[in-house]
Amino acid sequence: MGIKKTFTVFGFLLINFFHLQAQDSLTLKQALDYALKNSEVVEKAKLDIINGQHKVTEVRAGALPQIDVTSTLTYNLLVQQFILPAEFMGGNPGEFISVKAGQSWGAMTQVQLNQQLFNQSVFTGLKAAKSSEEYYRLAAELSEENVLQQVAANYYQVIINREQLNVIDANLDRTEKLLTMVSSQFELGLAKKIDLDRMKVNKSNLLAQKQELQTTITQQKNLLKYYMGMPVTEEINLPYQAVKELEQEALQLNNDGFNLERMVQFKVLKSQETLLQHQRKAYIAEYYPNLSLGANYMLNSQSNRFDLYSSKALNYDMSALTLTLKVPIFDGFARRSRVRQSEVELQKINQDIRNTSNSLKMAYDNATNQLKNSLTTIKTQEENKQLAEEVFNSTQNNYQNGLASLTDLLTSETDLVAAQNSYNEALLKYKVAQIELIKSNGNIKSLLTE
Repeated sequence: MGIKKTFTVFGFLLINFFHLQAQDSLTLKQALDYALKNSEVVEKAKLDIINGQHKVTEVRAGALPQIDVTSTLTYNLLVQQFILPAEFMGGNPGEFISVKAGQSWGAMTQVQLNQQLFNQSVFTGLKAAKSSEEYYRLAAELSEENVLQQVAANYYQVIINREQLNVIDANLDRTEKLLTMVSSQFELGLAKKIDLDRMKVNKSNLLAQKQELQTTITQQKNLLKYYMGMPVTEEINLPYQAVKELEQEALQLNNDGFNLERMVQFKVLKSQETLLQHQRKAYIAEYYPNLSLGANYMLNSQSNRFDLYSSKALNYDMSALTLTLKVPIFDGFARRSRVRQSEVELQKINQDIRNTSNSLKMAYDNATNQLKNSLTTIKTQEENKQLAEEVFNSTQNNYQNGLASLTDLLTSETDLVAAQNSYNEALLKYKVAQIELIKSNGNIKSLLTE
C-alpha cells in the first residue's frame, strides 16, 4: 500500500510538472488566440458592432408607428367664469351674471398614433443603417488584424533578442575561460598586464550588454502582454525551439500575390464611401414632400368631486384621423449646403481610397523586396557565421600555441559575435517582413492555423 501510494503521488506530481511546462511555453498561435479573446482593442471593436446594431434598430423605429399616451389631471383652485347678459338666464335686461366655465376637477387622456407613409429621409436612413453594420464589422476585423500583426511581430522580437542574449552568454563563457588563462600567464610572466586589463574590460562590457539586453527583453515581454490584453504581472515563457523553426521557415518564400479587394483596410474605406453616399441621398431626400397618417382618441372628464371617469362625472370623448402632407419650399439654402458638404466629404474619401490603395501596394512591394533581401542576407550571414567560427577557433588555437596575439584573438571573437548577431537580425527582419507581407495579402489570420 505504501509503494502504491508513493507511485500515485509521484504520478500526480509528474502530471502537474508537464502541465506547468506546457503552460510556461507560449506558442505564437496561443498568443494570437489569447489576444483575440482578451485584447481591449478587439473587445472595443466588438462593442462597436453591438452599438451599430442598436443604431439600426433606432433608425428603423422612424418607419414604424409612433404611439403616445398622454394623461393630464387638473384641479382648478378657482374655476374660470364667463360674464353673460342676465336676460339670457331670465334676468332683467341690462344686468349681467357670472357663469362658471367648468368643474373643480378635470382629466384628459389622449392616445395618439403617427405613421410615416412617405418620408424619403427615413427610408434612406434605413439603408445607411444597414450599411453601418457592415462598416462596424469590417472595422472590428481590421482591429483584429492590427492586433495580430503587433502580437506576432513583438513575439519574434522577444525570441530574437533572447537568442542575442544566448550569444552574449556564450561570449561571456569564452571570455571567462580566456581571462583565467591570461591571468595564469600573467602570474607566470608570460602575459602583459595590459592584456589582463583588456580582458577585464571586455568582460565588464559584456556584462553591461547582458544587463541592458535583459532589460530590453523584459520590456518587450511586457509590451507583448499589453498587445495580448494580458496583465503585465503574469509570467510568460516562449519556446526555445522557436529560433530553429524560424530558420526552417526562412528556407521558403510563400506569396500568393497582391489583391486589393481582399484588404480589410480597403474594404473599410469603401464602406465609409457607401455610408457617405447614403448620407448625401438623405440630405437630397429633404427636398421631397413628407406624407404621414395620424390618429388620436381623447377622453375628457369633469366633476366638482374627485370621482373622474365615473358615471357621476361629466365624461365625453372625441377622435380624429389626420393626413398630413408637408412640402418643403424654402429653408434659406440649408439643405443645399448640407448636400454640398456631403459631396466634399465624398471627394475626400475618394482621395483617401486612392492614397490607401497606393499605400497598401507600396507596403506589399516593400515587404516582398524585404523578404527576398532577408532570405539572401540570411544565407550570407549564415556562411559568415560559420566562417567567423572557424576563424575564431583557429585563432584561439594559435593563441594558445603562441602563434597569435591577444589582439588577434579578441578581434576574431568580436567578428564572431557580430556575425552571430547579424544572422539573428536577418532572421528577425525576415519574420517581420513575412508578417507584413501576409497582412498586405489580407491573410494575417492564417497565422492562427499555423
